[in-house]
Amino acid sequence: MTESREALEWTLKSERPGFAGHLRVRCRTYVQPDGKDSDWDVLEGSPTVAVVAFTEGGDGILVRQYRPGPGKVLAELPGGGIEPGEDVLHAAVRELLEETGFRAGTAEVVMRTYLASYATHVRYGVLARDCRKVAEPTPDAEEFVEPVTLARDAYVAHILSGEYTDTDMGLAGLVAAGLLRTTD
Repeated sequence: MTESREALEWTLKSERPGFAGHLRVRCRTYVQPDGKDSDWDVLEGSPTVAVVAFTEGGDGILVRQYRPGPGKVLAELPGGGIEPGEDVLHAAVRELLEETGFRAGTAEVVMRTYLASYATHVRYGVLARDCRKVAEPTPDAEEFVEPVTLARDAYVAHILSGEYTDTDMGLAGLVAAGLLRTTD
């Protein structure tokens, strides 16, 4: 891991309301059952995927990167946008390879959900197993990433910590991997 967080951190230059390209906000006016109008801000965005990934040796794979919402570097699940017409699994395997240099041995969709109750943005969780390092990362122009691997126990502890942005996807991946069980 990088010794200095400055290598990945961003500096806030300005802030303004408006569309930035990844999510749009629309105000929808609804007529409620009592006949009154109600305005709602709704986020619109393209589908995305987050990958819970394990190496052939069982280590978990994460990507350290700056996250503008929390305003800090987080160890995140690899993932990103699904291109128009692209299959979810293809997008997951592509994002994993681009951000980490690891190729998935197997991959399966384990979750589909909306970003929030006020969003149209659909998100997918994918479990990738038997991943093997085959290349150096080739992130997109606006991505500054550092791939890291953690021993299984440390990885599970990180996923359970909630110190990343796709916690629901992380938990779904751990359940699908048999590392978390529901109680009776």
